[in-house]
Amino acid sequence: MSSLRDAQKQMTTRLLLESGLRVFQEKGYAAATIDDIATGAGTTRTTFYLHFSSKSQLMQAIIVDLNEMLVGNDDPTLQKVVEAGDRALVKGWIEKRFDQWPDLMPKVRAANQAAGADPEIELAVEKWFESAIGEIRRGLDAADRFEPDSRHVRGVLAFGQVEFLSRRWMLEGWDSEVSRDVALETITDSWCALLTE
Repeated sequence: MSSLRDAQKQMTTRLLLESGLRVFQEKGYAAATIDDIATGAGTTRTTFYLHFSSKSQLMQAIIVDLNEMLVGNDDPTLQKVVEAGDRALVKGWIEKRFDQWPDLMPKVRAANQAAGADPEIELAVEKWFESAIGEIRRGLDAADRFEPDSRHVRGVLAFGQVEFLSRRWMLEGWDSEVSRDVALETITDSWCALLTE
């Protein structure tokens, strides 16, 4: 009986997350209401509050899902890729991010929009970025590559390149000005210069 209740609770949570994402896309984070989200999930405001204390907490759960999609199944992890310093591993890690962008786009857009409207979400997004940057730094630390005081900055620059390109891609996609293949080779070159040489 308990496992059925747990399964129902998980399903309701998932429906609320999906509805929240839809409503954020349609109305924008600031204009979205708890009632909009609950109605979209086929439930009530009361049920929403049994799962999330606020719209901000729901958005933070979306960011956790986003991070899990990004790095949850990475093998090797970003830290191990950087530690190895192998161009093929670096290129493979970046290429996997490119492959994920179509699935991640709705969540990333919602997170970025929410970060502009909600200081709690801005902090959650910043922690998410710092998590990736920390993995890069730990990889450089493990490899004992470059001066210790430059490792964090190298991580910021490397991660920032992929983040900026992902935002551009979300607005314009790949085109003749920025092709996927050229972008992949160029960012791989840059990451290797920043992190492996």
